[in-house]
Amino acid sequence: MQIDVFTLFPEVIRSFAEIGVIGRGQSKGLLAINAHNFRDATTDVHRTVDDSPFGGGAGMVIKPGPIIEMIELVQPPRPIVFLGPSGQPFNQAVAAELAGTEGFSLICGRYEGLDQRAIDLVVDREISIGDFVLAGGEVAAAAIIEAVGRLVPGVVGNADSTTEESFSDGLLEYPQYTRPADYEGSIVPPELMSGNHGLIAQWRFAQSLARTLARRPDLIAARGGITEAEEQLLVKFGLR
Repeated sequence: MQIDVFTLFPEVIRSFAEIGVIGRGQSKGLLAINAHNFRDATTDVHRTVDDSPFGGGAGMVIKPGPIIEMIELVQPPRPIVFLGPSGQPFNQAVAAELAGTEGFSLICGRYEGLDQRAIDLVVDREISIGDFVLAGGEVAAAAIIEAVGRLVPGVVGNADSTTEESFSDGLLEYPQYTRPADYEGSIVPPELMSGNHGLIAQWRFAQSLARTLARRPDLIAARGGITEAEEQLLVKFGLR
């Protein structure tokens, strides 16, 4: 999968893409993360990419020319995604959708944003990672690259890791435990040490349900509530 990022700070993207699971994905030849600087499409001595907004207002706006010309020069994979606050909320379903493509591109905003003409002429969709304000889109790009990249087959060593996590089935992930079984009197739940894989699966699912009910009732509502069988499972493990 090829992911191209257009930014004023390509070193941020390149550094991030060299480490962790994304770095290993690149080493395996499963991912190719490319970062491009808007300034490389400028011609003036100061490599100017921004100007004051028409109509007045605080801050500066990135001009359409450097963005459009850089994209025309590179011919990156589509869809081309602009990372901005008015975009579609990013979630695991969107990550899975992008992971099903051969590649895509991300445009990172800065200052007060992009000239709307750049968005109208080259952007295929807009995505937001949350209802908060960042100085630029690089952090958002890194989040999307990791969320999508780890879903590419072979990037994560254990494929089950990507199917048993929070949001993969509309629920938060169940709590995890490891050795020692007894840490200063705090004991691992006996179900996990029973060796009964059916019981373990039930316990984990019940824990996911209970955690989601308590912390993210909106996710429960989105899946249409819980069934009678799920309610009985919660009762079975003392979660009701």
